[in-house]
This record gives sequence, C-alpha cells and structure tokens, in this order.
Amino acid sequence: MVMRKLCPNLDKEDGLETISEVPILEEMYTNMGNNVALRWQNMRALMKAQSAFDKSTHLQAKSDNEFLALLKIVGAPLIPFQETSTAKYIVQQYVAATGGHLELSSVRSMYAVGQVKMQGSEMQQGDGSVHARGNCEVGGFVLWQKNPDLWYLELVVSGFKVSAGSDGKVAWNQSSSQPGHANRGPPRPLRRFFQGLDPRCTASLFLDAVCIGEQTINKEDCFILKLETSSNALKAQSSAQTEIIHHTIWGYFSQRTGLLIKFEDKKLVQMKPSKGNDSAFWETTMESLLQDYIYIDGINIAHSGKTITTLYRYGKSHNYKMKIEESCSIDEVDFNICGLSNETFLPLTDLKREQQEQ
Repeated sequence: MVMRKLCPNLDKEDGLETISEVPILEEMYTNMGNNVALRWQNMRALMKAQSAFDKSTHLQAKSDNEFLALLKIVGAPLIPFQETSTAKYIVQQYVAATGGHLELSSVRSMYAVGQVKMQGSEMQQGDGSVHARGNCEVGGFVLWQKNPDLWYLELVVSGFKVSAGSDGKVAWNQSSSQPGHANRGPPRPLRRFFQGLDPRCTASLFLDAVCIGEQTINKEDCFILKLETSSNALKAQSSAQTEIIHHTIWGYFSQRTGLLIKFEDKKLVQMKPSKGNDSAFWETTMESLLQDYIYIDGINIAHSGKTITTLYRYGKSHNYKMKIEESCSIDEVDFNICGLSNETFLPLTDLKREQQEQ
C-alpha cells in the first residue's frame, strides 16, 4: 500500500511539488483521471465534499452526513484519560497548605476532642428524597492516634457509646449494647481522620487518585480527585455473607487555598442470606464539608464540619432509605503525645480470637 504525499504544481509545469494536507492512496489517485491535472481537480473536489463518487454505500451509510459521522466515530474516537500527574500536583499543594512535608512528617502521634450534633430521618420506604428531622442528639468524642496504623475512638451520643480502634493488625468496633466485632481484611484508617484532622493520611490516600474535573463548593472553585478501591482490597474485606461491590472516594480541593473542602465516599455492599437468593444491598453515601481551618503547632486542621450520610437499602423485597446529618466541632488538638502506650490501642481478647479464626 503506497501513500501519495506530494501534490503537483498545477499553475506552473516546472514548479516544485507541494505537500498534500491529507496523504492519499496512490491507487485512489490514479483512478481519478487519465492525466495529472484531471486527477488533482477531482481530488480537490473530493476534499470539498463534492466528489463524483457515490458515497451512499460507504460503511452502509444512508447519507453523506451519516458516513461522516461514522467516520468520526471509527477514525477519530477519544479515549478517557485521567490526569494522575495533575492529581499529584494537587496533593503537593494540599501538603503545602496544611503545613508542609517537614512539619507533617514530624508528627508521631495525635489527640483530638470534639463535639457532635446528630439528626436523622426515619427509615422511609421507596427511593425518593429523605430529610433529617426530629430531635437533635448531642454528644462528643475523643480520638487517639499513633504511627503507623494505631488509633482509638470513643464516641458517646445521648448516653450510647461506640468504641473503635486498630492496633496495626486488627481493626475493631464495639458498642454499649452490642458485642465487639473485628473487621475483615487489613486495618484501615478511620474516616474521621479525612475530615480535616490528619493531613498526612489524606495526602497518602489521594496520591494514587486521578483528577476528573472541577466543581464549585461553597463558592470555592475546587479540583476533584477520585479514587476507586482495588478489587483485591474489596475481596479482602468481604465475607461469605457480605460482599463489598465497590467503594469510591472523592476529594474536593480548593484551587485558591489548596485545602480539602469536601470529602465524599460511596460504598455498596451486598448482604447474602443464609438460605435463598433474596439478597439485600446497602448503599452508603457520605458527604463531609470541612471548615474553620486553624494552625495548631504549624499544622492546619479543620475545626468544624458537617457530614450528611444517606443509607439506601434495596433488593427483591427491600427498598428503604434514611438520612443522618452530623455537625462536628473540634475543641482540642495536640500532637506528639508523651507517654502514649501501644496498649491504648489493643482490642479485646475475644476480638483478637475472632480475627485469628477468620
């Protein structure tokens, strides 16, 4: 197959040939006439969409416009390309905005105390919109963290207590009215860290993200970083009765300040019954808006925020939705706590045994 790239000078017989804008097949060129001048006149007419050829049968198209549309689809399609280099630049700006690499890397442990106010809707049937109503429940939390993967949370709301933690090997949770539970898979950080409390953890999370666009959040123009949890990680967290289908995370970073303005994630879990095929699906969507960034010992920490959680349960005989809204404020933050022992983060003995049996 020979491509013709040069066009003869039709105005001057001994003039230099010029480069054709579009290379054409030599066979196509020779079939357009019995001399050079006629061939290039026909070619010029073809490029002006006035060809003497009947294109109505090209690619089974019914018209010239349809043929051109098909040509665009087949000849010049686009592949979605997500900019990882842009994402890394955004994360670098975030690290700088929250104190810088040297300051953040100097943190070995942290402690935070905060207040929460929660309001929820009833579990409503159907997939329509839901609104949080009713009494506002008030409570507080204390959070401890130590490098690399140790953390412990105590949350008390309206007299009910929830504890959760990780000793670097086992992640667990328990409540005042329910027995403890060890989470499957490798230990994972607490979501509350990404609500402006731990810039190091946030930066590490989004290093492998991709930039998917821009959006305005609370009058701030933001870059959007997106992260999909790997299939191997989802499989490690699943069990025979519970399958995590996907877990997607978004971060909205201010173009002006570099700070994280909104943190969002969506998780879909399939609950499999012990008998039958009537599975239920739980879709959890959480959106956190972060505000009031204040420097503490050189590290920029968000001191207030609001999180909206939507729980959607659906399946063959299930179709319910509810919403919970939480307002949070931070009263105290400190870093590099002296005397913080690893024993603070140990799970209960029965939780250790449960993890070993899995």
